[in-house]
Amino acid sequence: MSIRIDSAFERLASRGGKGFIPFITAGDPDPETTLELIVMLAEHGSTVIELGVPFTDPMADGPVIQRSSQRALENGHSDLASILRIVKEARKRTEVPIILFGYLNPFLAYGFERLKQDAWTAGVDGFLITDVVDEEFAELSRELGSSDLDLISLIAPTTTDERIEKIVRSARGFIYAVSRTGVTGQGSEMRDSAEELVIRIRTATNLPVAVGFGISTAGQVSDVLRFADAAVVGSGIVKVIETAAEGSVVDDVRHFVSNLLSNPKDNEASGKSVAT
Repeated sequence: MSIRIDSAFERLASRGGKGFIPFITAGDPDPETTLELIVMLAEHGSTVIELGVPFTDPMADGPVIQRSSQRALENGHSDLASILRIVKEARKRTEVPIILFGYLNPFLAYGFERLKQDAWTAGVDGFLITDVVDEEFAELSRELGSSDLDLISLIAPTTTDERIEKIVRSARGFIYAVSRTGVTGQGSEMRDSAEELVIRIRTATNLPVAVGFGISTAGQVSDVLRFADAAVVGSGIVKVIETAAEGSVVDDVRHFVSNLLSNPKDNEASGKSVAT
């Protein structure tokens, strides 16, 4: 169990706040900028930060995140050892929880026993592994839990109630509810299915529920926070990184995130703030 993740959501709940979980790809555009982005995002309302582990075949990701993964791979700063060094440096400047988001192969190649120790030492709080399911998920959750690392569950709208109950038994930290089927990216047809999914998840667990996939505007964040504990924004941020001029990445992302989290519609509708 990650103390940092539990504490972050407990603080939110204690004052009726809602969470913000940004995603960035490690090493895009370079390790130094990734570190500065982590620190800036921690200072600007992030409850948890998802740090993407670049992979050569990111099947669940849309084109924006695929391109960011490819850029990091081409830059040569995408191996797990390099990513853990970034987290270790970030830990000197922030206590906001950080989870590594990726596919199973890079973690297997690193070696799970070594990964558990090195991740914990660096200050990682958990993992979200998109292609681990069922018994394999339960086994890895137990294994990572022995090192106080959470394995975050992904649950899609197509998941049956029976399978949701099975998934949440091994879940730790929070649940990542996928707003719609398909790959990551920007979209708008998600509200009803996402809200229904969150309701179904909450009948099976008391863990916080974050909603992601297709959330890229202040209005979408506001809509999601009416029924979820946190909103996850990935492709929208990564697109800003992709299009920013050299030297302006951190400032451009700061501006984008500030706009996402300062939507008056959210404050008026829910009376709740987005805060860590």
